[in-house]
Amino acid sequence: MSNQKNGFVNFLQEFSIPLLAGVVCALLAANLAPDWYLEWFGHPHGDDPHGIWTLGFQMFGKWVGLHFIINDIFMVFFFGIAAKEITESCLPGGSLNPPSKAVNPLIATIGGVAGPVGVFFGFMFLARSMNLSGYGDLNAEDWAGHLKGWGIPTATDIALAWLVARTVFGKSHPAVNFLLLLAVADDAIGLGIIAIFYGDPLHPAAPEYLGLVALGMAVAYALRRMQVMQWWPYILVAGPIAWCGLMLAHLHPALALVPIVPFLPGPKRDTGLFVDTDEVDVMGEDVAHDLGIQHSPLHNYEHQTKAFVDFGLFFFAMGNAGVELAGMGLMTWVILASLVVGKTIGVAGFSLFAKAIGFPLPQGMNVRDLIMAGFVAALGLTVALFVCGAAFPTDLALQGEAKMGALFSAFVGIAAIIIGKAMGFGKAKDR
Repeated sequence: MSNQKNGFVNFLQEFSIPLLAGVVCALLAANLAPDWYLEWFGHPHGDDPHGIWTLGFQMFGKWVGLHFIINDIFMVFFFGIAAKEITESCLPGGSLNPPSKAVNPLIATIGGVAGPVGVFFGFMFLARSMNLSGYGDLNAEDWAGHLKGWGIPTATDIALAWLVARTVFGKSHPAVNFLLLLAVADDAIGLGIIAIFYGDPLHPAAPEYLGLVALGMAVAYALRRMQVMQWWPYILVAGPIAWCGLMLAHLHPALALVPIVPFLPGPKRDTGLFVDTDEVDVMGEDVAHDLGIQHSPLHNYEHQTKAFVDFGLFFFAMGNAGVELAGMGLMTWVILASLVVGKTIGVAGFSLFAKAIGFPLPQGMNVRDLIMAGFVAALGLTVALFVCGAAFPTDLALQGEAKMGALFSAFVGIAAIIIGKAMGFGKAKDR
C-alpha cells in the first residue's frame, strides 16, 4: 500500500498535476465565480486592508495575505530549487562542467531569451504603427508601461518542458538534456531580469539594503566553512537574512535563496563522499552509511522540499492563473507569439550559429531535433505567470491579457506531442 501511495504521489509530481490542476481551478473560479475568486485571490493594491486576502497587518510595507504568502514567501522555495539545479549543473560531472560541453546549449539559451524579446518588441511596434487595440493612441507613459511585458516570454517552464521532451524524444535522447540545460540556464537569466528590471515601481530600489543579502551569503559561507552538513541552517538562517535585505531594497524577495543555495555542500564525485544518484536508494540507507556514502546537503535540500514545492504550485496557480476569458486582448497574442516564434527561431538560430563556429550539437542530435527542442522551450507557464505580475503590477487588465498568453503556451506541449508522434520523433533510427 505504501509503495502504491508513493507511486501515485510521484506520478502527480512527475506530470506537474498540482500546477495544471491549479490552472484549471483558477480559470473555472475566475470565470464561474469571479466575486468569490477576487475576494480570496484578488491582487491587493493601495492601502485598503479589507478582504479575505489580507490578514490585517503589513510587513515591510506590504499587506500580508494570500498573494504575499504565495508570491513573496512560497516562491522563495520554488526559485531555490531552480538555483539548486543551476548550482549542481556547474559542479564536476554536471551539464555545465566542463564549460566546453555546454557551449552550444548555452549559446542557444541566449537565443531563447533574445528571440522572444525581439519578437515582442517587433510585434508591439507593428501594433503601434497600425494602431491595433488603440496602441497608436497611447501616450508615452502608457506606451512605456505596455513595453514592460518584454521579460514575460524569456523563461521556460523547467518541469513541463522536461516532461514534454521525454514524451516527444524518449527518455534517453540527448535533446532532453539539451532542453533541460537550456531551461535551467534561461530561467537563471529570468531570475536576473526579475531582480534588475521588475522591482516595485511604487517603492524605488534601495540598494544599500543589499548589504543584508551579502550578510546572508557570509553566514552561508561560514556554515560551509564550519562543515555544516544539514541543509536547513543555510535555508532557515541565512535565507531569511537575504529575504529581509531584498524586501528592504524593494526587490522581489522570491529570489532570496538564489545567492544562498550555491553555498550548500554539493556532491564530490571524485572522492565518493557524497553521491546524487540512486545508489543510496538501491543499497539502502544503513549500508550506504556504513560505506560512508550519502546524499549531499544540496541534494537533500531538493529531495526534502520538492514535494512541498510541487504541491504548493497548486496554490501558486490558483493565485496567479485566474483570468477571465473575456479579458483576452492584443497583449495575449503578443506574449504567445513571442514565446512560440521567438523561442523556436532564437534557440535554433543561435545553436546553429554555435555549430558553425565550432561548437557542435550534442552527439545524436540533429537539426530537426533542435527545431523541435526550440518549439518545446516555448512552454513558459510558471515563470511567465510570475513575471506577468511583476511586469504589470497595477494594470490588472493588461496583466490579465499577458497571463492568458502565458497560459496558452501550455498548448505548445500538446502540439509538440502530436507533431512528434506524426513525424516519428522518438523512434530508433540512424542519425
